[in-house]
Formats: sequence, C-alpha cells, structure tokens
Amino acid sequence: MGKIKVETCEIEGLKIITPAVFGDERGYFMETYNYNDYKTAGIDMEFVQDNQSSSKKGVLRGLHFQINYPQDKLVRVVSGEVYDVAVDLRPGSKTFGKWHGVLLSAENKKQFFIPKNFAHGFVVLSDYAEFAYKCTDFYHPNDEGGLKWNDPDIGVKWPMPKGMEEKDLIISEKDHKWGGIQAYRDNK
Repeated sequence: MGKIKVETCEIEGLKIITPAVFGDERGYFMETYNYNDYKTAGIDMEFVQDNQSSSKKGVLRGLHFQINYPQDKLVRVVSGEVYDVAVDLRPGSKTFGKWHGVLLSAENKKQFFIPKNFAHGFVVLSDYAEFAYKCTDFYHPNDEGGLKWNDPDIGVKWPMPKGMEEKDLIISEKDHKWGGIQAYRDNK
C-alpha cells in the first residue's frame, strides 16, 4: 500500500508529492508519510519535529528560514487551501533567488518537499486552513531568518484570496520587517 507520485520542478531539490488515496462510499484512506516510499523517491530524511498551524483567509506567513540550523520540510494542508512558496537560498546554486509555488489543499492532498536552505511561506486562499509540516531539525527561536514576502528582486506572484487585494493581507509585524534578497546576499 502507499506509493507516491513525485514531480520535480525547475529548481533542483524541490519535489511535489501526491500520495495514493484509497476511497469508497465511507470516505478515504492515505498514508501521509511512509519512510520507505520517500526514501525510494530520494527523500531520505529523518524528521524530528511535526508542526501544525491554523490561519484564516488572507494570512500570509513567510518567507522564513533558519540560519544556522536549516531544516528540510515536508508540508501539506489538512484543511482548506494555501499557495505555498519556496525560495532557493543555497550558496552557489544556479537557481539562487528563484522561487516556486504550489497550490496545496485538503482536496488535492499534495505535499511539497522543501530542502534545507530555502525560504518558505504561504498565503491562505480559503476561509480557513490547517497547515502541517515535518522538519529535519528542531525549531530554534533565536535562529530565525526571513525575506520580505513581496521583494521585487524575488518576484513571487502571490495569488490573492477571492475578494481581497494585497492591502487586505494579514501579515505579522515581524514579516513586514524582513529585508530583501539583495540584503541577504550582502550579509553572506
């Protein structure tokens, strides 16, 4: 049982995973994670922490990363719908500063694997969303880093939740203060 479909994108290391879903008149069953299937797909990680957050429509979280204790992440949506984004921050990468976005929802059940040294964020498109993710290192509160979510040098094309404009997005004070990718590059 299990088995997953794995898609790659133009940024090496990012993977979009679609699990096998077995449904009938009672509902459905799926494995959200199976070490053997993921290892076969090239995701041979030891996840040490699971996190879950809830957010309402228009919440934008990100773009976040840990500086000295980077994490691989396997993210998915349990309820609702988000647009999830990863930005390549790997030193020497030919796609440094490039981004990739994926629509994740409870309906499509897709997962997004984001390797170490990527910034990560999402915007909630549904009325409410529950977002779950596995990490390969523990959260270190004094190790937070971030990039400005709307940095023109990165150019993420965030979809707006229905009936909302950019000015309506709900963004933490901390996320408003991050610098852009040029400042990040200059500080490296």
